[in-house]
Amino acid sequence: MKREDTLRKIIHVDMDAFFAAVEQRDNPELRGKPVIVGGKPGGRGVVSTCSYEARKFGVRSAMPTNEAYRLCPHGIFVRSNFEAYKEASTIVRNIFFEYTDLVEPLSLDEAYLDVTENHKGNPSATLIAEEIRARIFEETQLTASAGVAPNKFVAKIASDYNKPNGLTVITPNKVEEFVEQLEIKKFFGVGKATQKKMHALGIKTGADLKQWSEIDLVKAFGKSGRYYYRIARGIDDREVKPHRTRKSYGKERTFSEDVGDLDWVNTFLDDLATQISDGMRKIPTAGKTITLKVRYKNFDTITRSHSLAHYTNKAEEISTVAKQLLEQTEAGTREIRLLGISLSNLNLIEKEYWEQLELGV
Repeated sequence: MKREDTLRKIIHVDMDAFFAAVEQRDNPELRGKPVIVGGKPGGRGVVSTCSYEARKFGVRSAMPTNEAYRLCPHGIFVRSNFEAYKEASTIVRNIFFEYTDLVEPLSLDEAYLDVTENHKGNPSATLIAEEIRARIFEETQLTASAGVAPNKFVAKIASDYNKPNGLTVITPNKVEEFVEQLEIKKFFGVGKATQKKMHALGIKTGADLKQWSEIDLVKAFGKSGRYYYRIARGIDDREVKPHRTRKSYGKERTFSEDVGDLDWVNTFLDDLATQISDGMRKIPTAGKTITLKVRYKNFDTITRSHSLAHYTNKAEEISTVAKQLLEQTEAGTREIRLLGISLSNLNLIEKEYWEQLELGV
């Protein structure tokens, strides 16, 4: 079968600075000003998202609010209003479903849509993307950017290409050319560590990556090398999946003050394990792999994991393993600002929650 016979029409829609945009919409006094959504300066919070006015000063999502304040001291810091965000997200989601049932949400503010076959009978994915963006603005007074491409990888990158309030269309015959001119840091799935390694090897653009053979990429990057070989050529066969499997369940907490007392930390892990156990029983689900997340005072973050031979959602067992994993860290010699526990390899397949709050703003 020719590759052209299997081409899909994929749209990736990404709301622009979603949380901050909702705050500016609902409070006219904030419009045109550097709005930073998250904890207040002086606390231990992080930036959920920020307006484009704040981004000009270097403020970014997941940045500590103290650092955001240092970069933008005149910024307006506001606390998250998740009810308003979920309400707007639901409106946007309903618009998506008017066009296709193949909607894969990634978070409250972005989703993939497969419109190869759609409810409107419109053969043009570009026109559908334009309609959707117009509908979103009409019904929410919020803007969205979109990417249109024959696969998810390219569509996601394209949606970020003309932000805010932009539309980028990459036709099948332009995919490789588009990928070749991209900086490696723009590639979804290439993190900072991989980017640094690629730069050291002379790989700075998609064109550079494309020069490497699959064998050499596997030697340099392990199994991920196969993925890099394919995306360098704009190849991504993943389908848009409207129902996804919950992959993990967990909780974490950033402390108001750095913690060095191991007794206190162990007591906290007991508490956290109980909360996780209660939550998993309500779903209900259980998991085999227990992961401990530790963030030290200087923001260094490490994880330690252990896989059991059986499924569990028992607080005592979760806590016991977490404490054993804690012994593999520098807790006690380095102060801790955040602790978290999660369970993965779950035994239940369920629909992904629309109300998830994991944002890639």
